This record gives sequence, structure tokens and C-alpha cells, in this order.
Amino acid sequence: MQHPEWSRNAVLYQINTRQFTPEGTFRAAAGELPRLKQLGVDILWLMPVHPIGEKNRKGELGSPYSIRDYYGVNPEFGTLEDLKDFVSQAHEAGMKVILDWVANHTAWDNALVEQHPEWYARDYKGDFRPTPWWDWSDIIDLDYRQPELRTYMREVMEWWVREVDIDGYRCDVAGYVPVDFWEEVRQSLDQIKPIFMLAEWESRDLHRAAFDATYAWSWHETLHRIAHGKDGVGALFVYYSWNERAWPEDAMRLAFTDNHDKNAWEGTMYEMLGDALEAAIALSFIGEGIPLIHNGQEAGLDKRLAFFSRDPIEWKEHPFAELFARLSALKKEHSALANAPWGATMIRVPNNHESEVLSFVRQDENGKVFAIFNFCGEARTVRFSERLYPGVYTDGITGKQEEISVDEDVALQPWGWRVLLGV
Repeated sequence: MQHPEWSRNAVLYQINTRQFTPEGTFRAAAGELPRLKQLGVDILWLMPVHPIGEKNRKGELGSPYSIRDYYGVNPEFGTLEDLKDFVSQAHEAGMKVILDWVANHTAWDNALVEQHPEWYARDYKGDFRPTPWWDWSDIIDLDYRQPELRTYMREVMEWWVREVDIDGYRCDVAGYVPVDFWEEVRQSLDQIKPIFMLAEWESRDLHRAAFDATYAWSWHETLHRIAHGKDGVGALFVYYSWNERAWPEDAMRLAFTDNHDKNAWEGTMYEMLGDALEAAIALSFIGEGIPLIHNGQEAGLDKRLAFFSRDPIEWKEHPFAELFARLSALKKEHSALANAPWGATMIRVPNNHESEVLSFVRQDENGKVFAIFNFCGEARTVRFSERLYPGVYTDGITGKQEEISVDEDVALQPWGWRVLLGV
């Protein structure tokens, strides 16, 4: 898989245009680009920008994932020219833009329903149907056994890259669409420009020739269980071992501490990760994976945003803004922290509290990063074994220098963490 060079140490940022600003428009969102640049963001993911279906609509404004016109722009957010201006301004600021793409299903009143009813899946009665088992009553499934549908979907995805100059896609429920379709699309899009593809799915097969990154759902679930006392740090060993040995070396895994799905349907970042939240945020940047910031996290977003109506984020000063900016800077300053395949593999440093404390080194020819995370609610005095960790370090957050010698203890506060930068 050939990743675009600009994804080497990239940080993603998810924008829910409806809730991102008081105005809920592309123009208003463009006004936030300088702030996002300062935050260290590199790739902006816009949730679906298309007109939303009205038939069987959920709530007042409907779900952005119920697509009525793949070539259109939701007037709620502005015009096509407004979107082009947003993309252009993002590019001028040195950031890329990817669109949320919903290939699995459409709204009931998408024009394709009348024009090509044969492109849709049917239930046992012969009726249009949403994805089985889920309460997705506002959408109906497409049928990728139809070659003409594949051609249409590939061509419209090419159109957005050519005409709007977007830089790739975040693909909704990517595993519900055949892998070979995504591989065909990737090959086609890369002939236009280097693009970035993120799959909302957790499957290594998607990395073969289609996607740069896939969701690390299991990473988040593991941290959720640790935060709520249902697992120890050994569960992270399982995840990282699986990631290192069972997945391609160049597979980027999206490490997120919040996103629109979690926030809307399961809980805020505080509800999901509790006292472990700050350590989990740090781990998403310092450990292997490509990190995601969900809009509002930098303002300490502490409510579940409405999904089918306007519910603007309440922007305020919060320590997380400085934390995200510092972690983003560390990722760019230290090549060992780069995204796969450029970054260094995490190497476990054994310690005397392994059920509670995660410690590891990422090291390349340019330097060493030694990270320690206390995932429990009690202070711990940590002692390490083996010989990978001793050295002179600069604290990545405070900037203070210190030397950690063989058999030296390191004190950590409850849920505390440290990132130490060596040469």
C-alpha cells in the first residue's frame, strides 16, 4: 500500500459541520482553519456534505448518512462553491480534506431509486430494505453485484477529487461494501492525485490495496474496559500484539478517544473513558496508530451532541487544547512517532506493575521515546527491567531534563503518564 507522503505524521480532525460552529456552515468552518492549524491538525474529515433524504427522515434535519444526491451539497451547510472555498483555504493552510463517503446505502428518495431500481438490494418479499438487523429505517441498501452501480459510484468519487480537489475519503461501514470495489476505486483515484482512504471498519484485508487506515475499534473498547475496571493493562498487550503480528506493517490504525458515533449513541469521552481519558489521549499520539481529534474535544466537550438536529458545540478554553497541540507537535518532531510504516515499533519495557502500568519505547536512528502510562486509580512507584530504558531524557510535556538509570524508580500519580524524549 503506497500512502501519500503527507500522511507520514498526520493528525486527523473530524468536523461535524452541523454542530461545528453556531452557523453550521462551510463558510463558518473555514474561519476556524487557523485555529485547527495551531492545534496541529493535518487532515480534516468532513462528515457527509450531501443533501439529506426527506422520505422516512429521522428527526428534524435527518441523518447526514442518508444521501439523497451524491453530486449535490446540503444547502444547510452552504453551496458547492462554499465547499470548494473551504477546501482551497485548507490547502493554503497546509491541511488536507477528506469527505465522508456513504457507498453502502442511500436515502429512500435518492434519484437512483427511480432511475436504477435494479441497483438496490431487496428483502425476501422483493422490497427495498435497509441493512438487516439495524434500525436504519431512513436508508436502503445498494447491491454491489450490479456492475453499472460500481461504475457509477467510482465515477462520482472521481468527480469530487477532480472538481472539488478533495484529498480522499472516510468510508462509512466500509466492510459492508465488497473489498474489490474499494481496490478498484483506490487505483482509479490515485491516478488523479495521491489520496488518503480511511475505512470505518476493522479488517486487515482492507489494507491490501484499498485503505491507508482502518478504525481501531478494539483499541478504544480495550481502554473503555480498563477505565471501568473490567480489564487490566494486559488487554492492551493483546491489542498491540495483534496489531503488530496479524496486521500488515504499513497498516495505519485510527486511534480515537471520541467520534460522532461514540458521542451520539454511547457516551461522551468522559463517560466512555473516565479518569483514563487524558492518558488515553496521550497514548493515541505516542503509541502506534494515527490519532483522531473529534471536534470539540479540545474544548472539553462534555455532552452528547444531537444527531438529527442542530446542537452547536459550546466552545470554551480548556487544557485539552494545549494538550492536543503539544502531542501533535511531538508527533511531528520525533520521527519514531510517525504513522505506519514510517514510525518505530513499540517495544514493551517490563515493569513491576504490569497489570496496571504500560511502559514502552519507540526508537529509531533519530532518537528514543520512552512512555509510561499508569492505568489505575492509585499512585504507583514503577521499576523497570531489561536495558532499553536507561538514558538522559527531556520530559515531553514540561521540558525538564532528567536521567533514568538502571533500577531507578519512577513515580506516577493515579492515571498519570509521562513521555520522555531521548537521543
